[in-house]
Amino acid sequence: MSRRTISLGDGLYDYMLSVSLREPEVLRRLREETAELAQANMQISPEQGQFMAFLVELMSIDKALEVGVFTGYSTLCVALALPPGGRLVACDVNEEWSEVGRRYWAEAGVAEKIDLRLAAAIETLDGLLADGQGETFGFAFIDADKANYERYYERILSLLEPGGLVCVDNVLWGGSVIDGAKQDANTRAIRAFNRLLHEDRRVSLSLVPIGDGLTLARKRGSHGL
Repeated sequence: MSRRTISLGDGLYDYMLSVSLREPEVLRRLREETAELAQANMQISPEQGQFMAFLVELMSIDKALEVGVFTGYSTLCVALALPPGGRLVACDVNEEWSEVGRRYWAEAGVAEKIDLRLAAAIETLDGLLADGQGETFGFAFIDADKANYERYYERILSLLEPGGLVCVDNVLWGGSVIDGAKQDANTRAIRAFNRLLHEDRRVSLSLVPIGDGLTLARKRGSHGL
């Protein structure tokens, strides 16, 4: 029994993975290739990818959205969990990094599920709304530039159907959110975003201490459920 979430040292973390992680070999190789990049810290953890895939399966999602692709690990996690005919609109601006993901998406046989939009995400989200796709997505993941989290969130909330779920990454920001000496723009943006979501009654909310902190926000319906 524990009244609070326990801390995970290296040994317990490795044990957790050994008894729970079911990472397909194609995902493992993508993660390992990404680990060789100078920006490898932008990669989500494998247990977080599996958790999000679990949510997609649990909710029977067939239309999903992602803001921030990097090398496509989270994209592949979600795409593998989508049913045949499912669709994932993936937003990014970096063609070089996303090309890494494309190779693995094709190898995994899910490339046809992924609609990669290489443009500013705000433009893509506004375009989806203009195309009449409001309230048609069941799942979304935000893992991009922190200064625009609130702008992405507001648009995604309009794109989510009632009961739809948005997952937001990096909400604990390596612990910097509670360090008063950390006053850089990204840290301030994460703190402001966390406060915003805490007060947002349009969603049900849970912050899960997985990876660098993952907030789950479920869009409530017209009756607040």
